[in-house]
Amino acid sequence: MGIDFSENSLVHKPAIKLFHQLGWETADCFHEFDTPEGSPLGRATKSEVIIISHLKTALEKLNPELPDVALEQAIEELTRDRSRMSLVAANQEIYNLLKNGIKVQIPDDENGGETTETVKIIYWNQPDNNDFFLTSEFWVTGEMYTRRADLVGFVNGIPLLFIELKASHRRLEVAYKDNLRDYKNTIPQLFWYNAFIILSNGSESKIGSVTAPWEHFNDWKKISDEEEPGVVSLETMIRGTCQHKRFLDIAENFTLFMKARGGIIKILAKNHQYLGVNNAIEALQNMEVKRGRLGVFWHTQGSGKSISMAFFSNKVLRKYTGNWTFVVVTDRVELDGQIYKNFADAGVVTEKRARATSSRNLRKLLREDHRFVFTLIHKFRTDPGELHPVLSERSDVIVITDEAHRSQYDTLAFNMRTALPNASFIAFTGTPLIVGEEKTKEVFGDYVSTYNFKQSVDDKATVPLYYEDRKPHLQLKNKDFNEDIYRVIEEAELDEYQQQKLDRTLSRQYHLITRDNRLEIVAKDIVKHFTSRGYKGKGMVVCIDKATAVRMYDKVTKHWKKQLKKLRESLRNTTDSSELEIIGNVQKSRHLLIDK
Repeated sequence: MGIDFSENSLVHKPAIKLFHQLGWETADCFHEFDTPEGSPLGRATKSEVIIISHLKTALEKLNPELPDVALEQAIEELTRDRSRMSLVAANQEIYNLLKNGIKVQIPDDENGGETTETVKIIYWNQPDNNDFFLTSEFWVTGEMYTRRADLVGFVNGIPLLFIELKASHRRLEVAYKDNLRDYKNTIPQLFWYNAFIILSNGSESKIGSVTAPWEHFNDWKKISDEEEPGVVSLETMIRGTCQHKRFLDIAENFTLFMKARGGIIKILAKNHQYLGVNNAIEALQNMEVKRGRLGVFWHTQGSGKSISMAFFSNKVLRKYTGNWTFVVVTDRVELDGQIYKNFADAGVVTEKRARATSSRNLRKLLREDHRFVFTLIHKFRTDPGELHPVLSERSDVIVITDEAHRSQYDTLAFNMRTALPNASFIAFTGTPLIVGEEKTKEVFGDYVSTYNFKQSVDDKATVPLYYEDRKPHLQLKNKDFNEDIYRVIEEAELDEYQQQKLDRTLSRQYHLITRDNRLEIVAKDIVKHFTSRGYKGKGMVVCIDKATAVRMYDKVTKHWKKQLKKLRESLRNTTDSSELEIIGNVQKSRHLLIDK
């Protein structure tokens, strides 16, 4: 008898066995509707995607004090038709119901009228109190077509997990392009409830949300610790995301719905974000021992640092008692605006008055009760010789600083700590601490999470970067130039319109960067680099704006013609075949550059 190398033997069965080991009840549903008695799950038709029998039993267990009429209303709300909504809108609506419970109206026999109660759908704080059920070969019928899903995971009868499996020799991208996209079009009701999706061919596995394009499906290499070596496999994926506690943690605390171009997108934490944020949460649980130094969260640029901040604050607000206030501190106007926008677009912050407009306004906000305050560190300034006043002695204030380097532990940082003496501090940075910045650790504590550039490139979270310092340097004689500018702006106490106008007109850096003689130097260097690097290839020139791009195009064209003329002159005096080839390549490269 030969060895079975089929998809079922190498991928399906091992996955189902692993789910069983993790405490999921499992069932093969291929023949679910083949018996005269009908579906053993209690589904009336294949179009039903919620297992009502499981859901009702779970609701009775989670809400013992509520009457049946309340539970029936909750079931009706969960199962109502949402086909007129977009898939992501339906998914977001149901996500909020699952997370926060369903409000129902029940008769008040004693006082007459009705009372409002909340029906809990999932027991988030004690995962094992929920019903975890995995089906294989699960049939679903849409408006026109019937499809059979490989694996569907239910929590309390609700289909939160979708897994598409392929044979080990098949490209995993096929699972996305040929199968998942078809399922979302033909049986969308299954994805109204989905927490996340796993695609796997056994050796390679990816995880993503219902809105994620293929390039945003990610590996999950580590299960519970950043120090693990990291393994890409279906087993690591399942153990890392589908163990009961981790599954509900990801669904509850590591999911965001965010405004983006074209509409709402659903964001799911990546492996490094999940592990890193939970490390920070663990530090918060020991805040008294750490004396307010929660640590330095170093995740390299481009790996989703601001989203990690949102996950962190969201989880603290939801899971830990306290009247928490988060003070998000940056040292640049652009960063302040960017981070606030990310938080607002993700629905994490809803207050319009959350951004400090001046030092006076910052002091007012910190004396009041706000969930979030966004500020530049420069707004903690004082007049010479003045001590910063204490603004809050609360211990449930968490200061999140972005790019926490020297500006975060000088006089301004001292003022910040004077203003908030009992606050806890955590630093988020995209670059490692360098020599001379060891004091950052003294202020914020040790590294609480690290995700370096190599790890990010290996995970394809960022593209490889090869850097060579070739720019003509600009130097400011006044080392305190930024602080002086901020002080002048602060003392002027401009309104928002005046501030925006100043930002536009006072962009001195723009004039320095786009000086004609500087652009000439850059253009010459571009031509020199591309004609001497020794191999063919394309390049991209990034400019500060369209006008500068046009100027650079003209200048590079001019210097390229000069270089060609110089090479043609040398051509007349040589018969060396290698030099002839070089000149030919320069000609071709010039056409490529100009054409683009």
